[in-house]
Amino acid sequence: MCADIVPELAPVRPGEELDRARLEAWLLPRLKESLPGAEGPLTILQFPNGSANLTYLLRVGGSDELVLRRPPMGELAPGAHDMKREYKVLRHLWAYFDRAPRAYVFCDDPAVLGADFFVMERRRGEVVRTALPEAMREHPDVGRRLALALVDAMADLHALDPAACGLADLGKPEGFVDRQLSGWAKRWELSKFDDSPAEMRTIHARLARQVPRPSRVSIVHNDLKLDNCQFDPAHPDRVASIFDWDMTTLGDPLIDLGTLLNYWPDPADPPHARRFNNAAVAGLGLPPRAELVARYAARTGADLGDVRWWEAFALWKTVVVVQQLHRRWVRGESKDPRMATIADRIPSLVAAANLVLEEHR
Repeated sequence: MCADIVPELAPVRPGEELDRARLEAWLLPRLKESLPGAEGPLTILQFPNGSANLTYLLRVGGSDELVLRRPPMGELAPGAHDMKREYKVLRHLWAYFDRAPRAYVFCDDPAVLGADFFVMERRRGEVVRTALPEAMREHPDVGRRLALALVDAMADLHALDPAACGLADLGKPEGFVDRQLSGWAKRWELSKFDDSPAEMRTIHARLARQVPRPSRVSIVHNDLKLDNCQFDPAHPDRVASIFDWDMTTLGDPLIDLGTLLNYWPDPADPPHARRFNNAAVAGLGLPPRAELVARYAARTGADLGDVRWWEAFALWKTVVVVQQLHRRWVRGESKDPRMATIADRIPSLVAAANLVLEEHR
């Protein structure tokens, strides 16, 4: 979310260390079926660019590489950071959707690392954050191609049959929108400060009055954005992998399109209602949001008459997420320095949500 360029891999931040000995004793015997040659010792590094869940690189015996995911340290919001859900999704989905990494093992024993965690394969590729990776700069019109590849990956995910993927029980589509609204409203009440914007309640009320009819039911990622993807630098027209599946469920697929639009910068945005990284990604050559909507409509044939509602909902929800991240830093539970100032973005996001709701009328 932040504009500062941070390496993709780094030493583990202080306060976010894992107990290597306990992890090694638990993990290595359980990897024998999936990776028969995996032998210790473990080397642990951290992927530092995520904003919520903690993600680590495990090098096993100096050759095999795996990824470990666990919730952030400290108090967690109700229903958030669901590692068991993410493990279930990836354990099934990788065989049907090749952008999903394969999950290997899950642990719900707090004696190991103090929280649920799971381990999955490591995928390699370029993540586009605030600048084009050097390896991708020779491609013509690369920003537009990356954007359309992401929309195509979203459409492919939404075309999957949840039952055929073994995920028919992943969620309850009936009442999906109402649960989303009420759940995020509760999270806001738990995370806000006395001086937090009162407009958040007003926006919630407006969203509740204009709830759209369900379009259809699909597997939804629920946090789909450009920097949750990896690309093969030689092939910018196809997403290589997608990560951060802990909020995946069954519901209206327009929640994913709305989420993507909420994060997407657009030159037409007024200065007081900028999205994340508007200035930082200005040189990427990304297309405007209208082109993403048109691409999704062409790929799916979906009726997108209510897409602005979903965009406003996503902006409102992102404010809640930002507030949660900042509150964890205030409580001393997060050691990530980016979280000290992340709440500075809230007024702009609130303004953007109000603007989109006015345009949705």
